[in-house]
Amino acid sequence: MNLRRLGRPTGQRKALFRNLVTELIKHEKITTTETKAKEIRSLAEKMITLGKRGDLSARREVAKVIVDKAVVKKLFDEVAPRYADRNGGYTRVVKIGPRRGDAAPMALIELV
Repeated sequence: MNLRRLGRPTGQRKALFRNLVTELIKHEKITTTETKAKEIRSLAEKMITLGKRGDLSARREVAKVIVDKAVVKKLFDEVAPRYADRNGGYTRVVKIGPRRGDAAPMALIELV
């Protein structure tokens, strides 16, 4: 259940979150607005938890959210094994100050 709607219809919001999570796993660190970072944190953590499971069912669940096959492969082969002994808390959100154009609060979200 998303509490923040970000001024977008449901389909656009889901697409935005999917794209942000894909980019986070691909680059392991992205800069976005504070609100978006806080929202995608839970989705990214769920994807990594599924990656730790590693079975076919988990891979299919991840593929529903992350459509880029190379990123899914990276999640299962590189990212998830890194957190094998960790129970949650895979991401960190660091506030980095206002954006120059519109003074929106920005944040850096990264994999720990």
